[in-house]
Amino acid sequence: MKIAIINPNTTASMTATIADAARRVAHPDTTIHAVTSSMGPASIEGYYDEALALPGLLLEIARAEQEGAAAAIIACFDDTGLDASRALVRIPVLGICEAALSMASFIAQRITVVTTMERSRLPIEHLVHRYGKAGSVKVRAADIPVLSLEDPHSFAREKLCQEIASALREDRAEAIVLGCAGMADLALDLTQEFGVPVVDGVAAAVKQAEGLVTLGLTTGKSRAYAAPVEKQFTGMLEAFSPSRLGAG
Repeated sequence: MKIAIINPNTTASMTATIADAARRVAHPDTTIHAVTSSMGPASIEGYYDEALALPGLLLEIARAEQEGAAAAIIACFDDTGLDASRALVRIPVLGICEAALSMASFIAQRITVVTTMERSRLPIEHLVHRYGKAGSVKVRAADIPVLSLEDPHSFAREKLCQEIASALREDRAEAIVLGCAGMADLALDLTQEFGVPVVDGVAAAVKQAEGLVTLGLTTGKSRAYAAPVEKQFTGMLEAFSPSRLGAG
């Protein structure tokens, strides 16, 4: 099967990190096709960035289905554009926050998400509530700009480890969820370092996507995720008319 992974920011080096993490866990018969959005912010840190990442993301989601992907994964922990993407296409679309939280809940009752910036913490807390995990999941921010994860001189890893240590001590966390796709390559090393499960949402989403495809399940299109209503889109958004994107 072919699984498309869309990085909704425009930083190609982060897409490469995400793709490597996905391929490490994918079944040998699974092809991972990772793409970087062609427009939008270099990183997604807060609501403004998230809103402006949506057009490029939706273009790639539509293209993924048209090019034969069996499922798509949105590689941003804000689950950027997840509902809109599910309305746009029939193939399963997974967000890495939802995937990581559901995976972690199989193995722990006290879970802490460690994300990047404080401005990202509240959107993730909203997702925790949406996914019904408010009673078991806490969210911490390590004060790490997203792009600093790729800078070996930024001390980003050290800050992340300090926050994980605090979560284990103060939250009594039994599992850690990494709250950024740019952390996807760190999960195994951190699991070994701290002696608790550390869940990466990219890997979790790959395994869940494989399961959905194997079971023959696609997105329900009867109500909430029904195809967008055809209407005129104007100005810079003219190209996003549902018929032009091949919606639903």
